[in-house]
Amino acid sequence: MTVASGLPQLLVVGLGNLPFPQTRHRRTDLNRSIGHLIIDALAARLHIHMTTDRTMGGVTGRSKVTLGETVVSLTLLKPKPLMNITGPSVAGALRKSVKVPDAMVIIHDSLSHKPKALSPKIGGSANGHNGVRSIISALGGETHFHRFRIGIGRGPGDAAEYVLSKLSEEEKLYWNGDGIGLDLICNELEHIARKQLGSQGLP
Repeated sequence: MTVASGLPQLLVVGLGNLPFPQTRHRRTDLNRSIGHLIIDALAARLHIHMTTDRTMGGVTGRSKVTLGETVVSLTLLKPKPLMNITGPSVAGALRKSVKVPDAMVIIHDSLSHKPKALSPKIGGSANGHNGVRSIISALGGETHFHRFRIGIGRGPGDAAEYVLSKLSEEEKLYWNGDGIGLDLICNELEHIARKQLGSQGLP
């Protein structure tokens, strides 16, 4: 765990496709880019300024914020590489920020969970998610980091086409701004931060 001067530190990475293939536009309204949408929503709610940082491998921001009753040094990151090859970028950002894998949270889409579901876990396999698999590979097989699996369900037809389809307006509102989904994300982040404090014997 990383706790500096009694202040827990977290790196929260939202997976997505920042330069969506074959368009000139950022597409944060897609199922597969829901991680980016949530990072943008966290930055807006917590007033974290985001900027492109080549040393961190993407769009990032860092600030001391309050989650519930816990003050946290929070770094947000939207990696620049396409999701399936995002591992080296995330591994580099980890080394430059919180250092240890269990202080990192990866937010990614999950076909195995119903829309608007949040399923936190730590460790384990990639469960078929290529972005998570790339991160595990870049970390030399290390799996002991947090994942927030965001349910997008499984639509009819081809799964590869479905993950590149647009999120519903209901889902976007749920994870954005004052949405209930973002409340759940913040609660889970506070829970991880408090576990950091507890591991150091801090209140």
